Amino acid sequence: MTGEDFVPASLRRLWRMSESSRLGRPAALDVDVVVAAAVEIADRDGLGGVTLPKVAKSLGFTGMSLYRHVGSKDELLTLMADSALGAPPEIDTDDWRAGLRGWAFAHRAVYQRRPWLTRVPISGPPSGPNQIAWMDAALAAMSRTSLEWGPKVGVLSLISGYVAQSVRQFSELAEGRAQGQGQVDAERDYGRALARLVDPERFPEAARLFSSTLFEAPPPDTSDETIADADFSLGLELILDGVAVSIERS
Repeated sequence: MTGEDFVPASLRRLWRMSESSRLGRPAALDVDVVVAAAVEIADRDGLGGVTLPKVAKSLGFTGMSLYRHVGSKDELLTLMADSALGAPPEIDTDDWRAGLRGWAFAHRAVYQRRPWLTRVPISGPPSGPNQIAWMDAALAAMSRTSLEWGPKVGVLSLISGYVAQSVRQFSELAEGRAQGQGQVDAERDYGRALARLVDPERFPEAARLFSSTLFEAPPPDTSDETIADADFSLGLELILDGVAVSIERS
């Protein structure tokens, strides 16, 4: 029994371990071709637009012909997610906080370019080569801290989850707004409406919030992207503050 016998077929495909034609001729299809076509469809139509028959049709093949290269729709999504993520940027390993901040913003930029990535079901821990590369980059940023492996993995999971959720939430809020309405106007309308509805005796703190200037504060020319950056930075710095406390305690 070889080492490869312990690696499931799905992981062998994810890591592009040898794949050859049964007839000894170059295959007309391979994993890379199938995944590239699926990613192109997702970039154009969103994740919901990706089906095995549609991918096969875009390549000029039948749906059944894909199963030699992709075992299932779930496996295709896993392959797509790793491929679309790409390689991580160079991360500052001298300053753990700057390194993790840069990692988070770079990860967010990928999701902003391809928001469908935040909707890929999570079926297990990171396992593809690009996912492991991003994991390695984040671990490298924390390599000079006193954190043990468990807390490091916890920090990685927390930040990556925050990045994905923030991008997905911003996208969903944008989809839910009236056509042509920006975030500033939506927040102002929300604050004014709730200020009229919230009873101070029943919800005293919420009433104080809606009677404040918070939702009126952003100037009219503030872009949605500026607001999203500020909101993301606030949450990320709070997380990093917690990491700093954990490092001090360790």
